[in-house]
Amino acid sequence: MQLAIDLGGTRYRFRDLAALLAAASPLRSGDVLAGIAARDATERVAARHILADLPLRDVLNAVTVPYETDEVTRAILDAHDAQAFAPIAHMTIGQWREWLLADETDGAAIAAVSPGLTPEMVAAVSKLCRNQDLIAIAAKIRVVTRFRTTMGLPGTLGVRLQPNHPTDDPAGIAASTLDGLLMGCGDAMIGINPARDNLAGTVELLHLLDALRRSYDIPTQSCVLTHVTTSIAAIERGAPVDLMFQSIAGSQGANAGFGVTLSLLAEARDAAQSLNRGTIGDQLMYFETGQGSALSAEAHHGVDQQTMEVRAYGVARLFDPFLVNSVVGFIGPEYLYDGKQIIRAGLEDHCCGKLLGLPMGVDVCYTNHAQADQDDMDTLLTLLGVAGVNFVMGVPGSDDVMLNYQSTSFHDALYVRHLLNRTPAPEFAAWGQAMGLADASGAPTIRTLEDGARRLALDRALPSPGAGHA
Repeated sequence: MQLAIDLGGTRYRFRDLAALLAAASPLRSGDVLAGIAARDATERVAARHILADLPLRDVLNAVTVPYETDEVTRAILDAHDAQAFAPIAHMTIGQWREWLLADETDGAAIAAVSPGLTPEMVAAVSKLCRNQDLIAIAAKIRVVTRFRTTMGLPGTLGVRLQPNHPTDDPAGIAASTLDGLLMGCGDAMIGINPARDNLAGTVELLHLLDALRRSYDIPTQSCVLTHVTTSIAAIERGAPVDLMFQSIAGSQGANAGFGVTLSLLAEARDAAQSLNRGTIGDQLMYFETGQGSALSAEAHHGVDQQTMEVRAYGVARLFDPFLVNSVVGFIGPEYLYDGKQIIRAGLEDHCCGKLLGLPMGVDVCYTNHAQADQDDMDTLLTLLGVAGVNFVMGVPGSDDVMLNYQSTSFHDALYVRHLLNRTPAPEFAAWGQAMGLADASGAPTIRTLEDGARRLALDRALPSPGAGHA
């Protein structure tokens, strides 16, 4: 590969593909922390000049993490579809960007080449894109998945209803769930991050969510975001596991930090599929990712955090997931310092995941010590809506009282749906209308929590005080 250029009277040379990709990345605090960011804006421009002229074939053949020592690299390259890659194999990264943006290139054409793409190719092209390019490319791509609802259809926007509670109190969880349902949220799933991350607590929460769902015959899926080994054990105890959750990253070492291997993920998927709980499909893996996870695990191999994030999408693609969620600002300002960096990362993650054929959602979020605020989140949420994001989060008041971070609220989801004429998943929208909770467009018709509680006879879904709760 040609990894040097003369620019403005200065010779810029990069030792390998990883160094080139890192230097070409937009500025972010994580790459500075890792000591791999471009030294200045001129070096960044030089790296992008080289990257634009780099043949896609060269990127395919130059791995950033060694094949011999990393199972993620092996799995990605061993699954590479040379036939799908053939139509663009003659292009450079810059030419491929122009192809992606061309009016003649539609979502079907992009989907056809997707199995021939590697994460490094996708990360590379994103580094040549302005924010509007990332939005324009992503908006062309629809990735549709099914379990009990159909996610990703044109004209829809899903919401993960996130009723977390600092003590896993059943009444508190049920009340937050009701609040979300009355505002048309929950079609992507009802998912709890447990405060008591143990088997007994997981089983209790799974039964609680399943009882709520069955009480009202809600077409949705539930998930308790615990480790896959806990979920497998819950299945062995007869618990009603719908979606199988796991955090993943882009290298073998970073995944080891999460306590997983690719074979363990396959075992977890098989265990959940054995229950046959899906009604219209069997895609049931739910993955969460985030820029900076590999660096925080000291397993980034000198690769920039955005490229490592896209490698995590390469892992997700192996398991045909129902949902993938980039929790974009959750790890903190050490990795994404401010609103500008969070917005850019969210658009990158969404676009890159879709290019790899994934059903991408984004948790539009930040921590309270980041240089960001809810105005930044409003901006990112709106841009992602335009870009066709599959789903976002619905958190009561946008303030997660268990995880202590700021996300998007049920009201925020309604804003985007109204602004962009989006509806919930069709099965969920039909349910809401049949229950008298929503009109034909999916907009809520219940105006107060008390009216909703009466309409749904909430007391028959809530557990009795203290029942089964430590």
